[in-house]
Amino acid sequence: MVPLRDDNPVSITPVVVYALLALNVVVFVHQLMLQGSFGEAGLQQFFDTWAIVPAQLTNSFATGIDQEWLTLISSQFLHGGLLHLGGNMLYLWVFGNNVEDQLGHAKFLFFYLLCGVLAGLAQWFFDPASPIPTLGASGAVAGVMGAYILRFPRARIVTLIPLFIFFTTFRIPAIFFLGWWFIQQTFYSLMSLGATADVGASGGVAYWAHAGGFVFGAILGPMLGLFSKDQDNARF
Repeated sequence: MVPLRDDNPVSITPVVVYALLALNVVVFVHQLMLQGSFGEAGLQQFFDTWAIVPAQLTNSFATGIDQEWLTLISSQFLHGGLLHLGGNMLYLWVFGNNVEDQLGHAKFLFFYLLCGVLAGLAQWFFDPASPIPTLGASGAVAGVMGAYILRFPRARIVTLIPLFIFFTTFRIPAIFFLGWWFIQQTFYSLMSLGATADVGASGGVAYWAHAGGFVFGAILGPMLGLFSKDQDNARF
C-alpha cells in the first residue's frame, strides 16, 4: 500500500516539511556526487562519518561528549538509495503537513528531529556493538506518523493498492493504514532480535527505529500541543 495524499486541509504553509524534503534531496545528490567521484569506498567513508555506527556510539557514551553524538541528527538526512529516499519523503509529504499545522513550525522541527534522535537510540539499544552504519529519515517520519494517528485517526488516506496486474486507489482510515504499518514494524522488530539491521550497506531495515519512532511520536506529539488547536478530526 502506498499513500498518495490525505484529506485533511491545512491552514498554514508547511514550510518545515518543504525544507526537510529539499534538504534530504540535496544531501542525496551530494551522496551521488561522492559515489561518482570516489566510488563506493568514498560513499562508505561518508556513511561511517555521518551515519550512526552503533559500536562507535557505544564507545562515545563511555568517553563523554563526542562528535559521534551528532550522527543522531545527521544520519536522519542520509539514505541508502533512491527508493529509500523516495519512500521516506512520500510519507513525510503525506502526513507531515497536518502535524506541522497542529504544532507550528518551530515545535514541529523540534519534534521531528527529536523523534529521529530517539528512534536512532532505540535501534542502537538493540544492537549496540554493530559496526555497520544505520541511516535514514525513517525514524523521524515514523514519529510524524505516530502523532498523526492520534490526531486524525479517522482521516481518509488515498492509497494506491495493486490488484494483480492493475492498480487502484482506496480511501483507508488513518487508524487502519498507520495501525497496520505499526503492527508490521513491531512484528519485524521482534523477529530481527539478534540480527544486525543496516540500511546503508546491506539493504536491511532498521525496524526498531521505525517502531520506536512511531511510539515516541505518539508520546511527544500531545506533550508539544498536538491537540491544542481546535480542528475537527472526524473526517469521512
